[in-house]
Amino acid sequence: MPSFVSLILLLLVPAAVACGQTTQTSPAITQQFQLATEAMRAGNLDQAGDGFAEILKHAPTFAEAFLNLGLVREEQGRHAEAIAAFQKALQLKPRLRGASLFLGISEYRTNQLEASVAALRKETSISPKDPNGWMWLGIVALEKGDGDEAVLALDQAAKLAPDNVDILYHRGRAHLFVSNDSYSRMFKADPKSWRVRELLAEANAGADRHMDAIAEYEAAIQLAPHEPRLHEELGTEYRTIGKMQEAEEAFRKELEIAPDNVVAQYKLGVLLTEKGNASQGKQMIEAALKLRPGLRHADYNLGRAEMLLGNDQAAVEDFERAVKADSDQDVLEQAWYQLGTVLRRMHRTQEAQQAFAMFQKFKDAELEGSQKKMKQFQQKKDSDTVAPEGTEAPPSNR
Repeated sequence: MPSFVSLILLLLVPAAVACGQTTQTSPAITQQFQLATEAMRAGNLDQAGDGFAEILKHAPTFAEAFLNLGLVREEQGRHAEAIAAFQKALQLKPRLRGASLFLGISEYRTNQLEASVAALRKETSISPKDPNGWMWLGIVALEKGDGDEAVLALDQAAKLAPDNVDILYHRGRAHLFVSNDSYSRMFKADPKSWRVRELLAEANAGADRHMDAIAEYEAAIQLAPHEPRLHEELGTEYRTIGKMQEAEEAFRKELEIAPDNVVAQYKLGVLLTEKGNASQGKQMIEAALKLRPGLRHADYNLGRAEMLLGNDQAAVEDFERAVKADSDQDVLEQAWYQLGTVLRRMHRTQEAQQAFAMFQKFKDAELEGSQKKMKQFQQKKDSDTVAPEGTEAPPSNR
């Protein structure tokens, strides 16, 4: 949850601003307000609360003092008093910056969700460029179960503050909520739909249950044999588990159904290269790149094709582009290895050694990461099997 204290420090009304907007403020009140505000910034909440309460006895129309008193009471967990103070501030000054925001937060914390949404909507209309109002509107809308409003609000917050981690977290939650709701409705509306099968296949693929994914894609194809993308995704799953012939058949079927599917064309080109048909593979990869430059791992895959065709200089150029541009660690590791192999074949011994050294660096980092994970797993396993004091350890199964 976003830090309430950080918002207070951001929007806490200072004496200079408040007194500049209030015509009935004496120098003594101004000084009291400054002292109470400084006490609040320092975390001395009791002192600050007493100070603002004393000010309001003498200046009952001081809206900013009600706002700051509300901030103190909210931070103290005295939500009802905070709400009353924020409401009074808004009665005196309906467009007071931050008042509707904190009123909405306090109402949210006391489960007054309808009232909270109303207050936060008002805040976003008063300060449409402040991401905090949009973020809290999204949080409360999501709590209410209104995924559509939550997504709209949090998308707007993300536009205003694209690197705010709190906003990004809640935005992700909102989009996931809407996605799950859509999927649930889809299952209820037509549980035998090919779309349901496709969704199940995607879920299985994402969880590395590739055989289950294949079964679901094949079931979807039975229901919608001419639907674009289904055969492409089926081919991807077959390739993942090493069934190259089945993958090739699926990609070719996809291109019969959707000849303009550039991704399927590229995947087939890569597959043909892996199967040793580098000439046709290269042609298909290059044709796909003309239509869609920047396809994933294209430099590496072209380098593999050129290498198999004996075009060593072209392969070197492709692999050099790959090691500069690709971000996939596995691909980078293989690109350095293949680059070293081609350079050695070209008798460029020193460059080959440098490439193999980079390959080994990636290999060592991979091994170190694996060992670290294994050590963490073993430590967790050991801690899970340690018997509490006064008990016997469970018997071994060995």
